[in-house]
Amino acid sequence: MGDTILLTILLLSPLLSATLIFLINISFIHVKQYIYTFLALAGSGMSAVIALYVSYYSYFENKIFVSHLFTWLDVSHFSVEVALKADALSSFMILFVAPVSFLIHVYATGYMDKDKSYGRFFAYFNLFIFFMFLLVLADNPIIMFVGWEGVGLTSYSLIGFYFEEIKNTYAGNKAFIVNRVGDFGFLSALMLLFVLIGSGGFSFEAIFSNLTQIDTPMLTLIAFLLFVGAMGKSAQIPLFVWLPDAMAGPTPVSALIHAATMVTAGVYMVARFAPLYNIAVDVSLFIAYIGAFSALFAAVVATRQYDIKKILAYSTMSQLGFMFMALGVGAYSTALFHMFTHAFFKALLFMGAGAIIVAFHHKQDIRELRGIRKAVPTIFVMMLIATLTISAIPPLSAFFSKDAIMSALYASGHIDIFLMALAASLLTAFYMFRMLFVLFFSKTYQEGARSSKTMIYPMAVLTFLSIVAGVLNFPEIFGGNLNMSHWLDLADKHIELSHGSELVLMSVNTLLIIGVIYYAYKRYAYTDMIEHENDAGFVANKFYIDEIYNVLIVKPLNVLSEFFDKKISHFLIDNSINNLAFSYAKFGKLFSYFENGSVRFYSLYILFGVVSVFIYLYWLLRAAL
Repeated sequence: MGDTILLTILLLSPLLSATLIFLINISFIHVKQYIYTFLALAGSGMSAVIALYVSYYSYFENKIFVSHLFTWLDVSHFSVEVALKADALSSFMILFVAPVSFLIHVYATGYMDKDKSYGRFFAYFNLFIFFMFLLVLADNPIIMFVGWEGVGLTSYSLIGFYFEEIKNTYAGNKAFIVNRVGDFGFLSALMLLFVLIGSGGFSFEAIFSNLTQIDTPMLTLIAFLLFVGAMGKSAQIPLFVWLPDAMAGPTPVSALIHAATMVTAGVYMVARFAPLYNIAVDVSLFIAYIGAFSALFAAVVATRQYDIKKILAYSTMSQLGFMFMALGVGAYSTALFHMFTHAFFKALLFMGAGAIIVAFHHKQDIRELRGIRKAVPTIFVMMLIATLTISAIPPLSAFFSKDAIMSALYASGHIDIFLMALAASLLTAFYMFRMLFVLFFSKTYQEGARSSKTMIYPMAVLTFLSIVAGVLNFPEIFGGNLNMSHWLDLADKHIELSHGSELVLMSVNTLLIIGVIYYAYKRYAYTDMIEHENDAGFVANKFYIDEIYNVLIVKPLNVLSEFFDKKISHFLIDNSINNLAFSYAKFGKLFSYFENGSVRFYSLYILFGVVSVFIYLYWLLRAAL
């Protein structure tokens, strides 16, 4: 009973907050802004507290929390339970999803202060969190898919939040449509699993226990279709085009989507289906290559971006590529470890970007924001720490998680993937410090507005976590025992690298990164080099991928839609219905002559009917005789 109450409160707290905020917002009651603030923070805060409690007992006592709420579907021998389960993997996810979401809520109260749509924003915000919890805590893939779709739906509302501007609406539509492409793959995989496994409980345990009954080609197809869903949610090649445009939403939305929630869903899903991917080895290798190409592509594009939020968006895509590389070689715990550290430093980076945008009158072009270090010294320090962290500088958290990925890639024997990861890692340090040096190290000086304390305090917490989060999975080479890996107990492939080799690899990576940072310093600090870069080149325009998609996919679909609209829908369907209606009208007009109100005519009709009946009866009698 206790488990049910805890998980139910954890799940429903943000939903209740969202519902109350929405009802108040659409009513004619005018309430103070602090009412919305209280409801928003109460919902997310309650979930965060319970999540930490559940994760604590899961980590230290290996406790599994289970909650069977009700039966959703019960048809013949098939049933779907709305059940929640906080096992090691789910507990690990909520360990950072819930607290980071709460911190972003606190930050958002300052960022969205006095916004005319303040209430509507937090209604969407909390509803998004509810669906993310449902996705993570679901005990079967169908309920997981409901959460998966819910996250996609609410992200559409948040990305296109300022819908008065057409570009924002377009960005929301783009995110929604591209994710539906991936979701079709996810749904197709679930349908195949249902057909192959048959009746009974459609849970993760039932699926994994019956994998041996499915032939390898079909398992390969299912694994691939599942990954198609992950590619859409986690913005990997070729379904990544929505992510940069998602920056149209308010900065807290970017922090929430990019740090700990939506984009990590794909990584979580692949990790959840680890037993399947250990069998479908070809798909696993495909995942690793997609992750490598995505990481490298995004890193290259980021080197020529000038919008501070888009730089961070491409960095998210790149870091997710690292996670998928680790998943592809079977280092599931390592991928999740990097997801854990990424949640903190990426949320911090987006919050810092948002604080800068607010302080400098909503400027986002780094070329217009030079020389701001003295104006926002606190934000500078936090951004510096976050930038050092994402660049994998020791002893910050991402140093340990990224080193674990690089070691796993090297030990797996796929040197080509390792080299692409190394190149992406070096480019990460370059474009992040390019942004940092342009923003804060300039001969010019700009005055800015002071950020509110409600924005600074959660950033301070995330700064601390960005520094220390690596202790959760401290490597053996430094005396650790990989606590997180033992806690998760996933079906990791045993990829071992000697301590000596790992130390050499770690040292070489660090030295190369420091060299890249020095190069970025010489190029961008206290110089005007940024002004001489070509902002209309091949790389700056994202290799014209959007334009290629527009020519190859969007325009042909528009032509096809117009054809069906004019030739099929209008000519065939509309004309058929119109002709049918015209025929009925003609028949109606014809029969109206018989309905003229004359008693003589009606008597004649009756006489005609009686005579017809007698003739028919006479005919039947003759036939019988």
